[in-house]
Amino acid sequence: MIGVPNLRDLAEVEALKRLALLGASRDSISLSSSTLASILGTSMQTAARRLCNLEEDGYLARKLTNIGQDVKITEKGILRLKAEREDYKKIFQVSYARKIKGTVASGMGEGQYYISLDGYTIQFNQKLGFIPYPGTLNLRSLEPFVTDTAGAVKIDGFKDERRTYGACQCYPAEIGGVECAIIRPERSSYPSHLLEIISSVELRKALSLSDGNEVEVILR
Repeated sequence: MIGVPNLRDLAEVEALKRLALLGASRDSISLSSSTLASILGTSMQTAARRLCNLEEDGYLARKLTNIGQDVKITEKGILRLKAEREDYKKIFQVSYARKIKGTVASGMGEGQYYISLDGYTIQFNQKLGFIPYPGTLNLRSLEPFVTDTAGAVKIDGFKDERRTYGACQCYPAEIGGVECAIIRPERSSYPSHLLEIISSVELRKALSLSDGNEVEVILR
């Protein structure tokens, strides 16, 4: 028999999510019950009770102050939110998995230089969970790749002593069961049929790919 979350569980997750969006997953934030009540659309008493419940269940650390309280989501709370995220991923991966077909093509060799820059590499590791192999797999897609912000991971631009490097969007995906990401520079002139793909491994070697091979990319 499948367990059904009770109302307290659902209310805790919603409150925890709102607190995370305010930054409480990264650091302590100053918060009053009235502010949380406004965000949740509840009374102050209900908002205060939600905070107490989260603290009692070990999802939240609180410290009372003269103007309210400082709160921070604990590691247990982070794990609770990650579990919620995984549930949603299962729902939408099954129903709305987006697949893109393309053929392997040779690139200009520029990808190796750019993705190896520390300003990008550090963000790839933090936001995608891997450090890319120094090089990209280039695909010519059969249809234009339509970009949007849904599911995209923003990689910020940066400057060094020589020049400015632009921002890009990454779209987590997999090819043949290997984790990867489509990387798209934020510039309008980028070809819509060209896909540059990064991964922690050399995809050509790992998947035994050659120019002209057709592959299927599954967006996550």
